[in-house]
Amino acid sequence: MKELPTTLGALKRSGYRSKPVKEELRDNLLARIRGGGPLMPGVIGYDETVLKQLTHAILSKHDILLLGLRGQGKTRILRKLAEFLDESIPIVAGSEVNDDPFAPISRFAQEIISELGDQTPIEWIGRERRYGEKLATPDVSMADLIGDIDPVKAFHQKIGYGHEGAIQFGIIPRTNRGIFVINELPDLQARIQVGLLNIMEERDIQIRSFRVRIPLDILMAFSANPEDYTNRGNIITPLKDRIDSQIITHYPKSAEAAMEITRQEAWLDRPAAAVKAVIPETVRLIVEQIAFEAREDKDYVDQKSGVSARLPIAAMELLASAVELRGALTGEAAPRARLSDLESVVPAITGKLELVYAGEQEGPANIARAMVGKAVRTIFHKHFQDPYNKKEKQPEANPYYPVVSWFEKGNQLTLGDRMTDAEYRKALESVPDIRKVLAHGALDPKALEKDKAEDMLHLELLLEGLHLHSRLSKENLTEGFVYRDMMSDILKG
Repeated sequence: MKELPTTLGALKRSGYRSKPVKEELRDNLLARIRGGGPLMPGVIGYDETVLKQLTHAILSKHDILLLGLRGQGKTRILRKLAEFLDESIPIVAGSEVNDDPFAPISRFAQEIISELGDQTPIEWIGRERRYGEKLATPDVSMADLIGDIDPVKAFHQKIGYGHEGAIQFGIIPRTNRGIFVINELPDLQARIQVGLLNIMEERDIQIRSFRVRIPLDILMAFSANPEDYTNRGNIITPLKDRIDSQIITHYPKSAEAAMEITRQEAWLDRPAAAVKAVIPETVRLIVEQIAFEAREDKDYVDQKSGVSARLPIAAMELLASAVELRGALTGEAAPRARLSDLESVVPAITGKLELVYAGEQEGPANIARAMVGKAVRTIFHKHFQDPYNKKEKQPEANPYYPVVSWFEKGNQLTLGDRMTDAEYRKALESVPDIRKVLAHGALDPKALEKDKAEDMLHLELLLEGLHLHSRLSKENLTEGFVYRDMMSDILKG
């Protein structure tokens, strides 16, 4: 590894040339694009939308605002901007504002270079020192962001309050020659937003009554939620005007992208676990579909607030824990997730849905269960024909008739939470002709035949689909549930 220069003279002799941070980001982005690798590893579903617009913004040397609902990965994207900075850059050793040795901006650096010349000590800083972030809250002050006079500092250095050395720099100047991010920008008080105007346009800061202006080399980036514009605060118009690119984020557009995000983020690979929960792809798809259903529901869910991608992540973790617990109780080493395990994901849903008045009246838990039911119903239709086939005039012609008629004869099926997979499968297969119905009712029998690993799940999906279409009744028990004939239950009240 080549030894880095430690003095200003050695830095000059090395041929090093500093460049503005936006030019540095632009060059490194182009290098990554030419290399053919992913632009932002770990950011999924944005390649043709958000990341393309972000690329244009960086190449244009723009300051950036990411605008989107909760759980759309805004903060993750902004933090990944630091990956486009150089691995390290030189600064004047001891500088609070990352002074460029060739173009110092602080009094401290200017005086030390004037005194020591080529012997001025040089320090190299990495990307982590060049990325700053602040969550906007109502109590954030100008001193926090820009800086203020520090009486204690002035006293110890025996200088007056009018001396530049008395300044205690805020977090933005300390991120000079780097990237500074403000999350949830509308929560920043309007008078504090005004204080950012000079940074955005003139690229300098002013502190109190100081005549000196300190020029900064910095990329400013922000995140905001559209809901904030009306509920909590506003981005003042002059500041919005100074932000060059506003990029709209979104939720995953496909279930496949959503599943990939959850697979990446959810804690499912649990080390040293005696029980390994097996979650079939169909169950994973249903968990993702819960969020899709909630984002489409306008009767109970407040769409202005959005439905975070954290919902399926938390739901998947709870589901895995429920399966893991059952395995610990039954002694199975690799129990499989069932549709009945979806009851365990309700706590992950109730806290992540903002409900309208009708939803509040129904209750968060009931709405959560309704979203689970909608998701199962949607996935049911991907595999099976509609139980209400109006073209068939005779009930016997309906492919589900053998199963429905068995329940109509007074039979019932009880399934327990603590059944082993073998016991569960045996109980499902105790319904006569259920496998024949499974084959005839499927829209794509070859797909069911292909995935033997999900065979038990398809049997369960068949019965649950009939229940969700009001062909069977279902009653929850203390440790399980029972399927019965719908009409008999209605008549019994």
